[in-house]
Amino acid sequence: MTDEPILDITGLSKTYTAKSGGAATTALDNVDLKIRRGEIFALLGPNGAGKTTLIGAVCGLVRPSGGTIRAFGLDMAQDWRRARARIGLVPQELSVDMFEHVLLSVNLSRGLFGLAPNPAKIEEILRALSLWDKRQSRISELSGGMKRRVLIAKALAHEPELLFLDEPTAGVDVELRRDMWRLIGELRDQGVTIILTTHYIEEAEEMADRVGVIDGGKLILVDEKQAMMARLGRTEARIGLAAPLAEVPAALVPFGLQLADDGRALTFRSKGEGGSERAVADLVKALVAADIEFNAFDVYQSSLEDIFVDLTGRKPA
Repeated sequence: MTDEPILDITGLSKTYTAKSGGAATTALDNVDLKIRRGEIFALLGPNGAGKTTLIGAVCGLVRPSGGTIRAFGLDMAQDWRRARARIGLVPQELSVDMFEHVLLSVNLSRGLFGLAPNPAKIEEILRALSLWDKRQSRISELSGGMKRRVLIAKALAHEPELLFLDEPTAGVDVELRRDMWRLIGELRDQGVTIILTTHYIEEAEEMADRVGVIDGGKLILVDEKQAMMARLGRTEARIGLAAPLAEVPAALVPFGLQLADDGRALTFRSKGEGGSERAVADLVKALVAADIEFNAFDVYQSSLEDIFVDLTGRKPA
């Protein structure tokens, strides 16, 4: 992975004008974003935050009100066809001809981007998504999870270098989620750059190299996942005491401890994960040195979801 951006978004805005003189709605507000080649980037945000609008703008489904989008060094406003041929999209909503057969539908997607037939590649994709045995089935005959697999196969049919996954595992079975994330890992190993939105935030925490948080059309934070956890995460500890305390001993005041449960417990909170282990170790030493007996010491470290909620005040969706 290099620092060369495969996608460079500058000042991207989208405003929807209301009918009958109502107030306009800003879906994207001056968004700047650079995506590195070969990375997995997770875009998180609550419902209506602008995630799908941003993806639509890059993929030519939404006309921006302002700003520029460059993909592979090409201006999307000037060379849209050339750039779009190298981009794959798995949309959030099912958008397929339900009367087509699976194999025909996936082959057509490859042909739409001007690529010659490649039966071996299509078979490889369908097998990876457990669709090969369903290749002659009509899409209407498939389960919801299988229909979503078809969307993924269609997006991969023209071998994109940049792949958008808009809530790819929303409402699907555990088996598909497992297959999907295995496939993402394989695509990343092949050099495909992946941008995903997901409300399964543990997936972003597990898979992503970088995370962006968008809310109200504004991109409020972009950072390396580990750096974000270290900078914005927190460590909390609850110490159950063998005997109650009337106040926090002077030797422990620098740790910012608070009494709880009528003096039968101490609580500790440290911002940032970077020095959290050291802080907890120092706290244990200080408790022992102050001759404070304790019978429980429970430690909790915040997750990416905790950070998201702290930033937006809402759960991801």
